[in-house]
Amino acid sequence: MEIDKQWFKDWFNSPYYHLLYNNRDEKEAAAFIDKLLAYLHPVPDAEMLDVACGKGRHAKYLADKGYNVTGIDLSIESITIAKKLENDHLSFFQHDMRLPFRVNYFDVVFNFFTSFGYFDTQRDNDNALRTLRNALKPGGRLVLDYLNSTYVAEHLIVDEVKEKDDVVFDIRREYKDKKFLKHIGILDKVQMRRAAFNESVNAFTRVDFEQMFSRQGLTITEIFGDYHFNSYDEQRSPRLILIATKS
Repeated sequence: MEIDKQWFKDWFNSPYYHLLYNNRDEKEAAAFIDKLLAYLHPVPDAEMLDVACGKGRHAKYLADKGYNVTGIDLSIESITIAKKLENDHLSFFQHDMRLPFRVNYFDVVFNFFTSFGYFDTQRDNDNALRTLRNALKPGGRLVLDYLNSTYVAEHLIVDEVKEKDDVVFDIRREYKDKKFLKHIGILDKVQMRRAAFNESVNAFTRVDFEQMFSRQGLTITEIFGDYHFNSYDEQRSPRLILIATKS
């Protein structure tokens, strides 16, 4: 399965991407964010950054609690939608996470739901993590929510077909060269057209993140294995949720 290095630019701007993933559990996401806030105890008017914020639903959830929230995302289509949510406590910008975005500014930086590790080179992934680190005030905290690569590799569903709103998604997955690759074949019955997109996510492990965080001056203070904050277990945990502090 050959994956274009910039696959995310077209796929994240496609209406088929939003259709395929429109069933994500918002109640689970809200409960996870509530647990994070209870754990982090941010000051009432904390400055927060949601990196790869998509359409801004989670940033809005944070802003509705009184925090000052900024969301950034590469997809101009997503940001155009998110901007409709803007208010005095909430703003959005189209931005590539590999490039600097404000320095020593935020109390908390969030990167939710495996919105990291898309890039083909380690340099690009390091640049993205540097952006997250530099955006934090000294002593600020980063929350990076990633898949647990060991668990996902063991439970990979190789072939899957989904149909939504007369669009058929034929999905093939494989684990290759320390990456999770996904090919999505699309048949749109209404428009009578076919399309195809790909995804590639680095199969980073806990050790990989420990090394990357250390290079950026980020000290890991806690690792959780799921959205209920159970302890991380490499074989059993579905998630790898890292909380770190900027040195």
